[in-house]
Amino acid sequence: MAKIRFKLNNKMIEIDENPNLRLLDVLRDKFGFTGVKEGCGEGECGACAILINNDVVNSCIVPLGNVNGKEIMTIEGFSLSEKFDVISSSFAEEGAVQCGICTPGMIIASESLLNKNPKPTDEEIRIGLSGNLCRCTGYNAIVKAVTKASKKGDGLW
Repeated sequence: MAKIRFKLNNKMIEIDENPNLRLLDVLRDKFGFTGVKEGCGEGECGACAILINNDVVNSCIVPLGNVNGKEIMTIEGFSLSEKFDVISSSFAEEGAVQCGICTPGMIIASESLLNKNPKPTDEEIRIGLSGNLCRCTGYNAIVKAVTKASKKGDGLW
């Protein structure tokens, strides 16, 4: 066990846990953030995507000890922001949501992309979201949603 300190959804946290635990499990089991989904468990699908220091990361492959001193944002924390409203409404308007398994990770990845590139091209969106898999909606609607969010949120990113 080790004391691990980090900021989680804008709140300082200190826990005494095994640093080898998967961050995904800690977020879901200890803190109840079930918007962080387990998909593949191997860092390939993006269902467990979160932001660590504003970079999109798959939490299923991150040991808890690696987040000591860092800032983590889950979909639950991000959902309290104006940016979330812009992205999520764009996803809904463009029909970019179906089963919902990939949606939290896609929204987190969209936030990371738009923070780095507020006016991405379709190709840049596809590259920016390439670590997130969707089996239902298809990527065209998701690309349109991110483009719409970019336009609607002009000045937010």
